[in-house]
Amino acid sequence: MYSVQKAKKYKVALLGDAAVGKSSIVSRFVRDEYTDSQESTIGAAFFSKLFVVNEETRESLFLEIWDTAGQERYHSLAPMYYRGAKLILVVFDMTNPYSVHRAKQYISQVHEQCPSSLICLIGNKCDLQNARQVSQEHAVQLAQEYNICYFETSAKTGQGIQQMFQEMCDQLYTKESEQNTQTTSTSPIFLGGAAATYQNQEKNICC
Repeated sequence: MYSVQKAKKYKVALLGDAAVGKSSIVSRFVRDEYTDSQESTIGAAFFSKLFVVNEETRESLFLEIWDTAGQERYHSLAPMYYRGAKLILVVFDMTNPYSVHRAKQYISQVHEQCPSSLICLIGNKCDLQNARQVSQEHAVQLAQEYNICYFETSAKTGQGIQQMFQEMCDQLYTKESEQNTQTTSTSPIFLGGAAATYQNQEKNICC
């Protein structure tokens, strides 16, 4: 049995414009639930989950997840919630090009204020391929520009959610372990799990 008391605790924060699906991603990950009538987050919402990194070694992480509001009037509050986060997930809606612009602003802000945080760019709503307005190539290029991971997910179907958290928690755990032993951290992977390469696969993973 896995114990919260023995698990390493890590703060995680989700950033992104309003209606990109941040709350739905967290709900799918934590409770495996989705609703079409998800209410807008006011300020921030808190979730937690015990996540198993390695079944064989029984290593687990206790994730304290802050889902921040995307409305402009709450933008100034975001640093209060993501400050000190080990992992920051920046989400955009692949059917809304403007949300990519907002994602770039968040990434730049996080790089300045939390340079040691592990950052991941997420293109949500990949189930709406017919309405897609942000190409995979553009999103991957953006992630490579900032040297961060990129994943494509669908909170509605659950596609890519578990894979994304598994990959990022693995990287987070590895990064922390390597820092403790003063070794080099892992490099980002783009599309399919190969380091610094572009592979157009159906796994919808870029990291």
